[in-house]
Amino acid sequence: MTSPERQTGEGAPIVSFRSVTKRYDGKTTVVDGLDLDIARGEFLTLLGPSGSGKTTTLMMLAGFEWPDAGTITFEGRDITGLPPYRRDMGVVFQSYALFPHMSVAENIAFPLGVRKVDAAERRRRVEEALALVHLTSFADRHPAQLSGGQQQRVALARALVYRPRMVLMDEPLGALDKALREQMQTEIKNIHRQLGLTFVYVTHDQDEALTMSDRVAVFHQGRIQQITSPTEIYTRPRNRFVASFLGETNMLEGTVTALSDGMADIRLAGGTVLSARAGEGLAVGGPAVFVARPESISPAAAGPNRLDGTVSESAFHGDHVRVRVDIPGGQSLQIKLNPQSGACLPGAGGTVSLSVPAADALVLA
Repeated sequence: MTSPERQTGEGAPIVSFRSVTKRYDGKTTVVDGLDLDIARGEFLTLLGPSGSGKTTTLMMLAGFEWPDAGTITFEGRDITGLPPYRRDMGVVFQSYALFPHMSVAENIAFPLGVRKVDAAERRRRVEEALALVHLTSFADRHPAQLSGGQQQRVALARALVYRPRMVLMDEPLGALDKALREQMQTEIKNIHRQLGLTFVYVTHDQDEALTMSDRVAVFHQGRIQQITSPTEIYTRPRNRFVASFLGETNMLEGTVTALSDGMADIRLAGGTVLSARAGEGLAVGGPAVFVARPESISPAAAGPNRLDGTVSESAFHGDHVRVRVDIPGGQSLQIKLNPQSGACLPGAGGTVSLSVPAADALVLA
């Protein structure tokens, strides 16, 4: 069970999960004893692989799934058994779920009609929502006449038009191409800043989570492995799963030889001893991994944490050169260099010396 960590907002959390468990078929545990606080006004992303429990957590918050155990509170009120329409949360799905026979304006107005909002107020709010997502001139079009990004904007406007206290988004950009995804990421984050609402966002895309979030909760096997800021989760992953799932990571197997003042020494299979910040659960003599991001490692003829190896392959990627280096003990690592630096390295079969600052690396159990 994972305890809630530091919040980004002030005061009591807007949502609290306490010991929430969800099972399917009475056997498979999808969410396992979840404790989670969501701060008012934050952009929280639930990140993880398929089957990790992130979407089920969102669906329980929305009211489309009910927990088998535990409670969910919203602004101090127990909502565990409330149906979705009584939770006052806007929900945006990957499928958009637009009505094909309705115009853009009619799709956006639909939640207001359900809530018996009068016609004049309905028109005013629809106009506001259209302006918010930059679709004012598309009011009379139908979904089939829109691009995927435009349809996603309509779905977002529909979720916001009745002024919910919270917005939930389940893989909303999954069907879009890379360029459009990046554009929509910026637009959604700008809307979040403009409105000041609490956003809970589900994705399996690591770049999306790092780009958009105030905090990221990494899920694995129904539990939160770590929840903190994007910077902290990238530079200080709590365990091996988080380090491997979030971004590109080198992991070199070894044995802990010393622990002191938050630092650890690790002896690799080839005999090289490296130093780095110490993670949790380490013990002298115990197995561990030396963790370093490819961009943290650089060619260096001398210096601390030196690794000698042989270049096995090199590939040009435009803004960087990716180089694989084999080191003694049968392990290898990748480094990312700018093209100018990469041009100075030997070709495949050549030897190279590398260095990584201890402050930029971790030793994890």
